Amino acid sequence: MIKYIEETVNYLKDKGFENPEIGIVLGTGLGQLISEIKIIEEVSYNHIPNFPTATVEFHKGKLIYGLLEGKKVVVMQGRFHLYEGYTLQDVTFPIRIMEKLGIQTLLVSNAAGAINLDFKKGELMLIDDHINLQGGSPLAFKGVEDLGERFTDMSAPYNQVINAKLQDIAKTNHIKLHKGVYASVVGPQLETRAEYRMLKIMGADAVGMSTVPEIIVANHLNLKVAAVSVLTDECDPEHLKPVDISDIIASAVKAEPNMITLFKALIKNI
Repeated sequence: MIKYIEETVNYLKDKGFENPEIGIVLGTGLGQLISEIKIIEEVSYNHIPNFPTATVEFHKGKLIYGLLEGKKVVVMQGRFHLYEGYTLQDVTFPIRIMEKLGIQTLLVSNAAGAINLDFKKGELMLIDDHINLQGGSPLAFKGVEDLGERFTDMSAPYNQVINAKLQDIAKTNHIKLHKGVYASVVGPQLETRAEYRMLKIMGADAVGMSTVPEIIVANHLNLKVAAVSVLTDECDPEHLKPVDISDIIASAVKAEPNMITLFKALIKNI
């Protein structure tokens, strides 16, 4: 993996990706932030050596480098998922690349279903902790100790200083920002009524199919991390109705401006 990382990093540096401070991962239906960035360089995933290729039609598949609020950022417009057939190492490879390019902070977004019924569709949730239900670890491979501490501490995977700043920004801008636990499942099927009940008993406030692998690797690399879920549907097992993925994406797009406000204000003050 070290050889692949070096090859990919050298390619991107030759393309002009120079010393970004902040990495951003944009989740399902959350691509509007790109319009706020002064783009310096962008490369399609399928042109980057050793990079996976986004196979989901609503994930754009570009790595973007530019300026946002005066800071150099590198942005994943579209991420990778286990449900696309990738390994956990594939899914998290871009995080390792962004760290080697120079980022010190990683901001992650996703679309998620609200398990906590006090949380409503269209609102945001700041992730305070998570439950890994993806059946594996992105750190479970031979040679991982050459890239960081094998037994990575996860007692506080989300940076509390950044989380406090995001809460202050939300309050100042009158944005409803819940705080809760995110459960990550494999997918791509949505959950059954019984699974929603199980997740609630386990202590999850929201559920999605991403984010946790990236957070684990970011902690492995000692990056400061924060993540925000855009809540796109309400997962009430007692009144469950069929959900169309296009409705989930539409809900994410509608709620995204508040997430953009949070990220922009945070980046300005980091």
